[in-house]
This record gives sequence, structure tokens and C-alpha cells, in this order.
Amino acid sequence: MSADKNRNTQSPQTVVDFSNTAIAFAHLSDQELKKTAWLFRLISHPWLARIGTWLALFAVKYRLPFAETIVKRTVFEQFVGGTTLLDSQRNIERLAASGVLTVLDYGAEGKESELDFNYTMNENLRAIDFASRSPHIPVVSSKVTGLARFGLLERIQAAVKLTRDELNEYRNVLKRIDAICYHAAQKGVSIFIDAEESWIQDSIDHLVWLMMKRYNRERVVVYNTFQLYRTDRLQFLLESYDRSREAGFLLGAKLVRGAYMDKERARAAEMGYPDPINPDKNTADDHYNTAVRFCLDHITHVALCNASHNGDSAKLQAELMERKGIPHNHPHIMFSQLFGMSDNITFNLAEAGFRVSKYVPYGQVRDVIPYLIRRSKENTSVTGDAGRELTLINQELKRRGIG
Repeated sequence: MSADKNRNTQSPQTVVDFSNTAIAFAHLSDQELKKTAWLFRLISHPWLARIGTWLALFAVKYRLPFAETIVKRTVFEQFVGGTTLLDSQRNIERLAASGVLTVLDYGAEGKESELDFNYTMNENLRAIDFASRSPHIPVVSSKVTGLARFGLLERIQAAVKLTRDELNEYRNVLKRIDAICYHAAQKGVSIFIDAEESWIQDSIDHLVWLMMKRYNRERVVVYNTFQLYRTDRLQFLLESYDRSREAGFLLGAKLVRGAYMDKERARAAEMGYPDPINPDKNTADDHYNTAVRFCLDHITHVALCNASHNGDSAKLQAELMERKGIPHNHPHIMFSQLFGMSDNITFNLAEAGFRVSKYVPYGQVRDVIPYLIRRSKENTSVTGDAGRELTLINQELKRRGIG
């Protein structure tokens, strides 16, 4: 269905309907839908999710018999695209069949050695090559802590004088990130740089700034990520826009609410500095939606990815695009949700002709366990993601007459 047809036949109030479960789960067979329901029933219980993720980490770490097989056939299949790029191809093609793009993410986290960092860099380069050969993969996502030691980033942000070895280490970090961004620029692919903890985020922001300034001259190659649950990120977005205009390059902005709330608040309380997280959900939502409005108001100079699982924010953006006459497939605008989650948002946006993607991690089971644990924690948090997912899945099971 074309974007033009949608604009001619739908009012702003009915641009997209996220309650349509027939569209949301059309890509799943009855058996797959039942399995998904079973999994979300498990992780909707916080205590069970905590025990399960701890056991999974322990079992895979110590190579207990059948551990990887059990993980792979449950949470891995739900939230991870595959063990390798080629193994992920089936899921990429299934998404593409429904008009959904893929953002590739090598899912390994928490590495500490130069050998591991170089391996991650090379895996990012391979992902860029892979993406450049597919019309369905416009973006590769990268995490700076997969390319640099956390402690080094922390020392830089704290303005600690680096030793000679640390300076050499930092030069290697710059070379890795530059190699990735340069390769993306050459191959016509874009790069999302993930946001991380606030006590290393300034170091990351500086690195991303250097890359945007170098590579975002003619098109948006590099995107920074703005965690709008933080008190200062809306202002930082506005400042980033002003600075990019002054420096003469385009701004790439991936908007998220954030994923480190409990850790951030605990550290702030322990170390006696102001809580960096907005005081309540309404304030975070207001910051997020204001950021969406700002980016759309400046869309010729800003490339926006609305990477949220919040239906209200996605609907706001869709309705604003409709009201402003912005094409649903505008090259500077993308929606994105995590693979295995919020299918009601993703697939209904795709059906309405919007440019929408799934964030698809890949990697060996033991390497993506930290990612899966974060997913489980987020799904059982106060946002109630698992419960919301399960309600929609149960509605679809009932609609199909198999509930």
C-alpha cells in the first residue's frame, strides 16, 4: 500500500491502528504464536525471569549439557536474529516480506581485551558489507563498549590524566570507530551508535561528534542515541542541532527512552550526586515527544529514528507526519522496535506505508546472553512490556480460534 494512498484515504486520527493483531502477527504461524505466548507468560513473572536468566548465564558459562540448546530454542529464537549474519538471513527476509527493514546489531557485550575489541570491529565491518548487498538493511548498530574498555571511557569522562599506555589505547579506539564509520560511508550504509551509562556517555558523545562531523556532510551516515528518560538529554539534542548547523553537517538522532534507570539511580544515590533520570514517566514521555516534534520540525537537517516501544509516541509521529504532509517513506525518518517485541507497532506501521525497522541482534548464544538478560529485565520492569505483549498475543490467539 503506497504512502500516497494512505494520505488520501486516512484522517490523522486513523493513520495507523496498533490494536490490529491480525496485521501484527500475520508473519507468525499458529504454532509460532502459541510458542511466543508461552514464552511471554514465563517472562511476565519477574521472579521467574530473574531465576531463569541467572540459570541460563550460569549454565552457558560453565557449558552444562544442553544449556545452549535450551536457550537457543526459547529466548534466543524470540529476541535474536541468528548466530551469524547468514543464519539471520531467514529472519531478515521474513521481515522484508512484510515491508519491515532490518537494523543489524552484533550482540556481544562487555568485552575487555584489545583482541575482543578488534574482533568486534571486524564483525561490524562484515555486517556493513552484508548490509550493503541488501536493500532491506539500511543501518548497522554499534556499541562503543564493544570497541573500547569501559574503564578507559570512565577515566576520560572524569578528566583523569591518561598514562601513555592509555593514550595509545584511546588512539586504537578512535581508529576502530573511524574504520567502521568510514566503511559505512563508502558502502552507503548508516551507523547507529548506542547510548550507554551516563558516567561514560560524554566520552561516547565526543566520539560520535567527531564521526558525524567527518562523515555526515552529504548524507547522514552516523547517528547518536539520545536517552530521553535522562533530565538533560532534550537540551543536549537541541544543542547538538545548533552545533551541527554551525559546523556544517547533518545530525543523526536515534531517540530512545533508556535502559539503565535502576543502575543510574542506584549509582547517583550511592555517590551523592543528583539523580540523572526524570522524576516520573510523564516527564520522560513529555521530553521524548518534544524531541520527536523538534526533529520533524527540522527534518531537512535532522535524520530521525523513533526507536521506542511506546505506541503513543509512535502514533504522535505518524500523525504529525500526516499533518505536515511528510511522505511516509521519507529517507530521513525511520521507526524501529526490537526484534521479537512490539510487533503491533512495527507491522501496523509497515502496513500503513511507513519506513520501519526491527533492531535485529545476532551472535553466538554464549556471547549474546548479556543482551538477553537485559531484554528480560526490561520486559519485566515497571513498563509492563511483557504483560502488554501477552495481552495482544492472547487477543490474536482468540481471534484465530486457537486460544
